[in-house]
Amino acid sequence: MDTITPRGFRALVGNAGLKDEGDDFTALVSETPAVSAAVFTRSRFAGPSVVLSRSARSATCRGVVVLARNANVATGEEGMANAREIRATVAKAVGVDPDDLLIASTGVIGRQYPMPRLRAYLAELRWPFPPADFDRVAAAMMTTDTHPKVARSRCGTATIIGVAKGVGMIEPNMATLLTFFCTDAQIDPVDLDRVFRAVIDRTFNAVSIDTDTSTSDTAAIFANGLAGPVNLDEFAESLHACALQLVRMVARDGEGASKLIEVRVTGARDDDQAKRVGKAVVNSPLVKTAVHGADPNWGRVAMAVGKCEEDDDILPERVTIGFGGMEVYPAAATDEKLRLLQEHLRHDDVVIEVDLGIAEGAFTVYGCDLTEGYIRINADYTT
Repeated sequence: MDTITPRGFRALVGNAGLKDEGDDFTALVSETPAVSAAVFTRSRFAGPSVVLSRSARSATCRGVVVLARNANVATGEEGMANAREIRATVAKAVGVDPDDLLIASTGVIGRQYPMPRLRAYLAELRWPFPPADFDRVAAAMMTTDTHPKVARSRCGTATIIGVAKGVGMIEPNMATLLTFFCTDAQIDPVDLDRVFRAVIDRTFNAVSIDTDTSTSDTAAIFANGLAGPVNLDEFAESLHACALQLVRMVARDGEGASKLIEVRVTGARDDDQAKRVGKAVVNSPLVKTAVHGADPNWGRVAMAVGKCEEDDDILPERVTIGFGGMEVYPAAATDEKLRLLQEHLRHDDVVIEVDLGIAEGAFTVYGCDLTEGYIRINADYTT
């Protein structure tokens, strides 16, 4: 296993009383000043953690505090005061201003933090924290995830590492779920923000598990520069590779999922149209269930494309639909072709291709099948 780690990041990970057992609290901080970029949910019910983080010095944040199993959403002024207190307490222990830290929270909506337990835990914080163990950081963020999600990449002498959590309530409208990247690359904050937003748009904004945008979505990157300057184009490629690894992990681990679905849309008017069509396909319950059951009912993909009714330049006679490189429309669906399609649908990774025959726009989206497991997990989530 690759264990490359960026220089200069420390993390305190432990159980602060939110979970019955296992780690549920993380404070991930750069030893030295850093530059940063962040994007957040656009939900009208964004939680206090998101509201506080939006107002932080997002271009110079040094790290993030993460609490799992309690979203601290729809908790009013008390919830806001609690989030402020937690962030301020960690900042004081580290010796930085509270606005130098983001705060993120994930879990059940509508419940206050158990502040007596959290205060007792936070009172024991001492800086410096141990060197960051990113595998443990990723595990501490989990709620219904089945395994931690960590990805690594290199860019010259610098390292990028990313962690993510989230397998349900996922169709981001900015970033997604919770995901954080640390790098020792030296990058101008304006360039970092531009690159980060572009990468997020092509990765985390391209994933959907169940069409539901979380109230707590937060994505951020922290760059402390300890490895020196890097080529910006190469950095963008490395960050994209790292983020895409995480996205595929998130989609594959979707609640109850058994298969990863990748929808590649080409020939669109522009990339936005391609994304819209791809999301219509990957979000269709009928497409998802057909993939789950390996049912070669490719007509469900045609149906999903057709739902984009305002795109009047999508014409059936121009559209091509395929699975795993095999065209099923408009080519005749012979018995042999349906057999091969069913064989592809039995794979753990299912690729659906749609070409709109309009122009050069293209976008790839990621999701998963819909199973009985998704219903069971979410029917019993708080009980």
